[in-house]
Amino acid sequence: MVRMRILIANDDGYLAPGLAALVQAMQGLGEIDVIAPEQNSSGTSNALSLHRPLSVYRGTNGFLYVNGTPSDCVHVALTGLLPQRPDLVLSGINNGANMGDDTLYSGTVAAAMEGFLFGIPAIAFSQVDKGWGHLDAAAAVARSVVESVLAARPLSKPFLLNVNVPNRADALALPRRVTRLGRRHASEPVIKQQSPRGDTIYWIGPAGDVREAGEGTDFHAAANDVVSITPLQVDLTDHDALGSWGSLFPAPR
Repeated sequence: MVRMRILIANDDGYLAPGLAALVQAMQGLGEIDVIAPEQNSSGTSNALSLHRPLSVYRGTNGFLYVNGTPSDCVHVALTGLLPQRPDLVLSGINNGANMGDDTLYSGTVAAAMEGFLFGIPAIAFSQVDKGWGHLDAAAAVARSVVESVLAARPLSKPFLLNVNVPNRADALALPRRVTRLGRRHASEPVIKQQSPRGDTIYWIGPAGDVREAGEGTDFHAAANDVVSITPLQVDLTDHDALGSWGSLFPAPR
């Protein structure tokens, strides 16, 4: 009987507590491979390193790490590093939420999405608040979610889930809700400073306030201590607008 193979990645780096917790939580479900960025790569989205070579190392914790992005990690693993294709790709547990528009920038979601783009079912896990509070409870939720998915769905068809877990000791007992992405206002202004050499430098400003957090959104679930599970897709096409744009740019006859 062939055991399931699970690839686990993240964006906080191979030494992050969330990665270790997720790996530990998945023990016994199958053969596990771990590959993660060398350094914290939060906010790198789906970036691939196309203009420099990548190196793969093994850390003292036994995890493989790459001097690149989260997407690099999964891409390299799936296109030549691993001897076998995994059945499931997991990412996280992230240090902080990935909800609403933030998912577009998230390296955690991007690592899972890279697996999805290769036709592999994938799940991204994040804690709602930073600081790793009650990480063991979040890891138990991750295990439970994976077990529920495995019991209900075959892994022959790819899917992409984004899971956000409240930082609570009783997270495993919290209700779970399938949600849609909320929306944020535009980001706050950049923070302008002077470097020690007198050059003007800029820090990206904080994320904007929540704009759409009504019932059914991931923001609403998190605010009400509910585990948010959001199915994601990659198709960015505005299907409703195809007709109006088609009349402006008609196809040649």
